Amino acid sequence: MIEGKPDWYPMWKELGIDIEKHDQLLAVLPDVYKKVYIDSQKTRPKAMNFFEYIVGDIHGIRIKELKEAKEEGKIIVGTFCLFVPDEIIIALNGIGIGLCGGTNFSNFAVEGLLPTNVCPLIKSALGFAFGDICPYHKLTDILIGETTCDGKKKAWEIMAKNKSIYVLETPQCKNRKQAKEHYIQELKGLIYKLEDISGKKIDLNNLKDSMRLIKNKRNQLRRVYNTRKNNPPPISGKDTLLVSQIAFYDDPNRQIDMIGKLAEELEQRVQKGIGVVEKDAKRILISGTPMAIPNWKLHNIIETNGAIVVAEETCTGTRYFESEFETIEGDSIDDLLEIIADRYLGINCACFSPNNNRLEDIKRIVKEYNVDGVIFYTLAFCQPYEFETIMFEKILKEEGIRVLSITTDYSSEDEEQLKTRIEAFLETL
Repeated sequence: MIEGKPDWYPMWKELGIDIEKHDQLLAVLPDVYKKVYIDSQKTRPKAMNFFEYIVGDIHGIRIKELKEAKEEGKIIVGTFCLFVPDEIIIALNGIGIGLCGGTNFSNFAVEGLLPTNVCPLIKSALGFAFGDICPYHKLTDILIGETTCDGKKKAWEIMAKNKSIYVLETPQCKNRKQAKEHYIQELKGLIYKLEDISGKKIDLNNLKDSMRLIKNKRNQLRRVYNTRKNNPPPISGKDTLLVSQIAFYDDPNRQIDMIGKLAEELEQRVQKGIGVVEKDAKRILISGTPMAIPNWKLHNIIETNGAIVVAEETCTGTRYFESEFETIEGDSIDDLLEIIADRYLGINCACFSPNNNRLEDIKRIVKEYNVDGVIFYTLAFCQPYEFETIMFEKILKEEGIRVLSITTDYSSEDEEQLKTRIEAFLETL
């Protein structure tokens, strides 16, 4: 994807990367990216060049930046979920890096460690940890797990054999007073742990600054999404997905700048009536489990069959930015932690029971983005989302909303089958 890149091999060897396996991994990515992003798109926004550069050098410049930051005394914190607040990590002189896996390439490293019937995301994430093929893992000082599903709870026990990991216990029922109290106590426990590792103490002004920073990043993503409400949208679903995926590990200040420039270009495109598809193309909402790099399969199938993905009700979509604190005013750390807790407990993950707010979110997004059909996307063996898909699909159909449910994994073996099902679904809209 990028010619003339620096020679990163000495850095990778220093980090203890399995060079042979790592070469195999990076050899696959350019072809997949070219097929999904280059060959199938003709009117991409110019600002996407930056994000193409980032993913094209995915284990290069950012790894060098993290390595230098670590040498300067910053801590590198690996995370796997939205419920681990970046605001706290940054306030304690840290850098948060999202480590979810989106490919089955790393599965070789966890054979015999995990059950066969386990979520592909968990299998991929642990594979990258144990396979010596992810420089991000190598640079982390600590990993922060959470308890958003039973599979993850047990996965962290296995992960602890490879790396120091701290588990943040997330509540399972958020509409009780004690749920918020519990989450705040867990955030305090996280602070104590990161203070110990960083040698820093949480500071009121630092926490306010980090809250403003991350809120600003989310605001830029919201601007991008808002442009997708137009007919025709000025950006494809898969380009927007790529932007969201990169936001999980790139520098927040740089993301604010570059996502802001993308949003500005998209807003100008809207004014000029420039779109990436013909007007009145079928508009699709994807709802369900998150999509980590390089999981672009579903978006690509939809958008190479004449439709356009206009929104994602996922953790790599609207859940990433829609719940937001209105104020950052507070006279104490406790005041700010309450604001942070309210914001994060506003994320409607399937781990919560009951989770009626997620259903209401889907209905609202259908209206706001003028959606023609909803595709429920569930990774295999992800029981919380499978349960909700069955419940929500029935309700949405009764209200006249077209729905297709898909359960898949990270392999390409089912692409033709998915293509057939999606084509048939689009014809019904």
